[in-house]
Amino acid sequence: MSRRTETIAADYFEQKYRADIDPWRFRSSDYEREKYQSTIAALGRSRFASALEVGCSIGVLTAQLAPRCDQLLAIDASPTAIEAARQQAVPDNVTFEVATLPQQFPVGRFDLIVLSEVLYYFAAPDLARVAQQCNEALRPDGEIILCHWLGETDYPLTGLEASNQFFEAVAARLPVRAILKDDVYRLERLSAH
Repeated sequence: MSRRTETIAADYFEQKYRADIDPWRFRSSDYEREKYQSTIAALGRSRFASALEVGCSIGVLTAQLAPRCDQLLAIDASPTAIEAARQQAVPDNVTFEVATLPQQFPVGRFDLIVLSEVLYYFAAPDLARVAQQCNEALRPDGEIILCHWLGETDYPLTGLEASNQFFEAVAARLPVRAILKDDVYRLERLSAH
């Protein structure tokens, strides 16, 4: 399988969601259900003032993150996915926005940033920009959760490459890397201490 060399464009995701509103089976897959439970369990504390979820899709993980956050901004490149996410019964503390990174990184400071199954869609230069943007947007006591499937894809990076490149870009500020799962997917928490 040959891999793409450019960052995956927003229209790739929009086409996927228009063809099937749940193309990766976020609502029904045992893999996704277990991964979401592990992601919530990986959070370093019980409550966050302001969180950002990058690549929220149709909002399945968003709904599970929301009870742990005072404010949660959930973004995705697909307007169709965001519309589906908004139609769920989601608490008032959640805001959904269409945004394509790295060009449209949201304004704000966050004490939690979640990047689940998104970083391998970026070519290395764009991933470096996203890492820098996350680094700048993260509050001093904040943490970043990364989760990526480790199987083969045709995306610009593998899950392991994406995870390692992101960590290398933020390691000076977030030197503590807790790898919590590392079999079918890698789940990790990055923090200053």
